[in-house]
Amino acid sequence: MKVALIQMNAGQDKAANIAIAQRLIEQACREEKPDLVMLPECFTLYGGDADAQRAAAEPCPGGEAYAMLREAAARHAVYIHGGSLNERDGDRIFNTSLVFDRMGREVARYRKIHLFAITAPDGTVYDEGKIYGAGSELVTFDLDGVTVGCTICYDLRFPELFRALVDAGARMIAVPAAFTLHTGKEHWEPLLRARAIESQCFILAPGQEGPFEEDGQILYNYGHSLIAEPWGAVIAKRALGEGIVAARLDLAAIDLARTRIPLARHRRLPFASVR
Repeated sequence: MKVALIQMNAGQDKAANIAIAQRLIEQACREEKPDLVMLPECFTLYGGDADAQRAAAEPCPGGEAYAMLREAAARHAVYIHGGSLNERDGDRIFNTSLVFDRMGREVARYRKIHLFAITAPDGTVYDEGKIYGAGSELVTFDLDGVTVGCTICYDLRFPELFRALVDAGARMIAVPAAFTLHTGKEHWEPLLRARAIESQCFILAPGQEGPFEEDGQILYNYGHSLIAEPWGAVIAKRALGEGIVAARLDLAAIDLARTRIPLARHRRLPFASVR
């Protein structure tokens, strides 16, 4: 199976971002001929203020980004994981992953469960709860017989979610992201590799990279989109710049890792009691 991850530096022009994503999807399909193409988190718009983020939200189906993803999947006969976009559902907005199969049918919809809310070391405040509602459902989809689990960005810090996805049959886990530069430098790759080792899955992590403006400040995303295999090695990575990260996955590596260290058989949680 071959996968292609797209790294972007999305700005505040939604139409331009959708056009860039479409161009990069077409490039990935032409050059790599993958089974799956993945976009990063918030590929339709990144930065701006809360009002701009709310204005960019779209009904699904019914929005421009949804239509582009669906059409591209059918035209190229490829699975497309749309990273995430701002989904409007009545009065609520969610940070949502949409996945389309080779015929352009929606096969998964995942709303980000864990919302990022921290004060960075430089004093910058991040609070996704100002815009988004939190999802509550575990989501997987079938990719040509392989179960893929869905997460988004900050979910990476919660290994219990990855464990639950493995229990649901996941052999690959998607982590589209927009990791901040401050945390990404120390945490991005170690966390992704740890989740790969713990889950004994392939981890697919396309990211936003570079500068963006938010509430009048210039901030930076870390980029470094990568693919990690079930033993924890990084098999493909792009540091900075817009572009594509592609790799052919040896799915036998999943069973090999799970045979070498049979974590599922050795698990002892939850504890019956605490002393």
